[in-house]
Amino acid sequence: MQRYYLCIDLKTFYASVECVERGLDPFNTNLVVADPDRGKGTICLAVSPKMKMLGVKNRCRVFEIPPNIKYIMATPRMKKYIEYSANIYGIYLKYFSKDDIHVYSIDEAFMDVTNYLKLYKVNAIDIAKTIIKDIFKTYGITAVAGIGTNMYLAKIALDITAKHSSTNIGFLDEEKYKKELWHHKPLSDFWQIGKGIERRLNKMRIFDMYDIAHTDQKRLYKEFGVNAEYLIDHSFGRETCTIADIKKYKPKTNSITNSQVLFEDYSFERARIVLKEMVEIGSLRLVESNLVTDTIGLYIGYSKNIIKSTGEMKKINNYTNIYSELLREFLRLYDSTTNRNFGIRRIGVNFANVVETENIQLSLFENQESKDKERKLELALCSIKNKLGKNAIIRGMDLQDGATTILRNKLIGGHNSE
Repeated sequence: MQRYYLCIDLKTFYASVECVERGLDPFNTNLVVADPDRGKGTICLAVSPKMKMLGVKNRCRVFEIPPNIKYIMATPRMKKYIEYSANIYGIYLKYFSKDDIHVYSIDEAFMDVTNYLKLYKVNAIDIAKTIIKDIFKTYGITAVAGIGTNMYLAKIALDITAKHSSTNIGFLDEEKYKKELWHHKPLSDFWQIGKGIERRLNKMRIFDMYDIAHTDQKRLYKEFGVNAEYLIDHSFGRETCTIADIKKYKPKTNSITNSQVLFEDYSFERARIVLKEMVEIGSLRLVESNLVTDTIGLYIGYSKNIIKSTGEMKKINNYTNIYSELLREFLRLYDSTTNRNFGIRRIGVNFANVVETENIQLSLFENQESKDKERKLELALCSIKNKLGKNAIIRGMDLQDGATTILRNKLIGGHNSE
């Protein structure tokens, strides 16, 4: 049976929400979503369609906007965007089961509509039109849809074909894909081909999907390893993964990561404070999720990338989620690998090889009573934070010069939440 997928994107989502909230038309309003408190160098999270028509690129920096363009600057409100996204997901549920929906991002989702075509006695284009109309009528947000005979083609139809359609809908099957997009350039327009992969392909004298499809596969496997399989399949418009496969997938190993970019250069000692805060956040997350780790990782990036980043992965002696134990190991790693002579701008921590607590055998040589006492304290901290807010209870270190936790607790995804 031929399958059909939709991939729906909410056009310039953040900017459109801000326009709708102000009673403005995104296609006739100059608006950018950016935090004015971060200066002219801050990145615009979104620009309205009207700004794009004027040549302003999405994700540009504020200082790159031509000075002759007058515009509204809207401070990001992540809670508001999440609210809109959740409400629009509710529209999808009017038509499809949650088992046939895969939310790809806050403004994009895949739907397997195969079994609904006969039910509603329509074709895939009709379903896409109905949903686009419903979203606009209910929330004033313009949506774009890609339709494909597999998930990859639906995504490509969205990203490349729908942009040039007056209906905001694109459709691709394998034959149409080869006919219309085999010679499309640049390669980085295609899903999962970034600028780096494009450069590597260009060095091999490969410039479009036709070239990939007709290149000796041994060359591709030599350059890209197992990832060559995806390039080869996608060059023919093939994709075997389904939404059902995604729903069933369970990773063999899990990890918890946390990273942040600092607003200014931090000294070795000030960055050490931030690291302590980040380890505590990770530890609380492990405790609350009833997980433990035996492998930690540290990443330190320096100002203006004047030297190579430092840090490494390290196996620790035992599985744990206790803050004091994890902190001790992270500080040892930080002190032994971090360069003390350069300003620090990026910090990342990783808790790898995470497993459930019940799967770990207790050691006879450790003070289990002391561990249980600290774990109960951390569970109490989690309970208070969940009930009264992340800043309802903090450690003394969070008040030190350079600490970032109190500020970051007010953010969502690194941006203003309100």
